[in-house]
Amino acid sequence: MTPAPANAVPACNNLALRKAARYLGATYDKALAEAGLRATQFSILQVLNAHGETTITGLAETIAMDRTTLASNLKPLAREGLVTVEASPTDRRARIAAITDDGRARLATAVPLWQEVQSKFEAAFGAGEAAALRTSLDAVLGTGFEPWAE
Repeated sequence: MTPAPANAVPACNNLALRKAARYLGATYDKALAEAGLRATQFSILQVLNAHGETTITGLAETIAMDRTTLASNLKPLAREGLVTVEASPTDRRARIAAITDDGRARLATAVPLWQEVQSKFEAAFGAGEAAALRTSLDAVLGTGFEPWAE
């Protein structure tokens, strides 16, 4: 067996995942730019549209993002009037995020752009392979790590 060269990159799950995520994320960002959204913002609007108002903590858990990064992603959406972020009426420590009518309209503009890139990816990668990839990536979330635990 030939030893690996000293400068070889070891098999790294994190590197492989991040490379693919950057590649695919940039593809979705490019497609959604016409609607004035980035892929992460689109996902946030989709979740809020589907689930209604939710706490920042709940939204962060749903999209597997730390609260600080989520707050940074919500700020431009709030500035544009696409979401609201307000104190909870029942718990002053909690903040509630909700999609606005303008957010729903922007989402409606973005959905066909998303559908087009989604279809192109599945045609190039394979619909079955894409479904299996999503299943595998969902399974990663159940591996027991707590990346955002305090």
